[in-house]
Amino acid sequence: MTFALADLYTVIGHYFWPGLRMLALFTAAPLFHEKQAGKKTKIALAALITFLVAPQLPASQVALFSLEGAWLGAKQLIIGIGIGLAMQFAFAAVRMAGELMGLQMGLSFASFFDPGAGQSAPVLSRLFNTLALLLFLTFNGHLWLIALLVHSFEILPVNSAPLARDGLLALVQSAGIIFSAGLQLGMPVITLLLAINLTLGLLNRLTPQLSIFVIGFPLTLTTGMLALSWLMSPLAPFFTQLAGQFFAQIDGLLMMFATPTD
Repeated sequence: MTFALADLYTVIGHYFWPGLRMLALFTAAPLFHEKQAGKKTKIALAALITFLVAPQLPASQVALFSLEGAWLGAKQLIIGIGIGLAMQFAFAAVRMAGELMGLQMGLSFASFFDPGAGQSAPVLSRLFNTLALLLFLTFNGHLWLIALLVHSFEILPVNSAPLARDGLLALVQSAGIIFSAGLQLGMPVITLLLAINLTLGLLNRLTPQLSIFVIGFPLTLTTGMLALSWLMSPLAPFFTQLAGQFFAQIDGLLMMFATPTD
């Protein structure tokens, strides 16, 4: 039984390119990119999914050690990281809402080291991010994300065709939802706390002998906590709708990558 070296490179490339796209997704996607998930676990999971998906894909004739192979590897990284970053925008919107609410409540100084992000994070921002991750797992968002990546091989097959620049532009423009969705989620609490601060300002002008600094912080903190308890109920449908919106945007983003620009 003889086996040519060129055939071996073809077999390796048939599994290598999809695995590279899968690893790129795990590097940038929410939940998968957390440092608590070890590198060996990510590589093993990516290899398992690749061995299940690659036999259904057409074989690629691009040589591994070539200039065309370098571009093909960069293309897989761009696609995988782009899908992961687009999904991260939904979590960034929730974290932004928590940070704005914490700032209005006077909890901007309450931060701690986040081992997952590798930096200090406000406590409310980290709380909302954890709740969003739990909701993401509840409606199997991680499975939808993997299914979307598998679907990307139909829209963007493993070949050396260039990516349309409209896809990168759409990825950057989708980041604007971070601010709009974050403000939409945090606006009720922010508006309530702003009204309390305006009331305290008027009281300070009418009764200068009243120490606003003594009653202001406990009042805003207590009101903010009560408002947060009320906000927990609409958080689940809000994030589910937001995640569904980003899933639809990712699908449109892949179509834009595949459409050549005139």
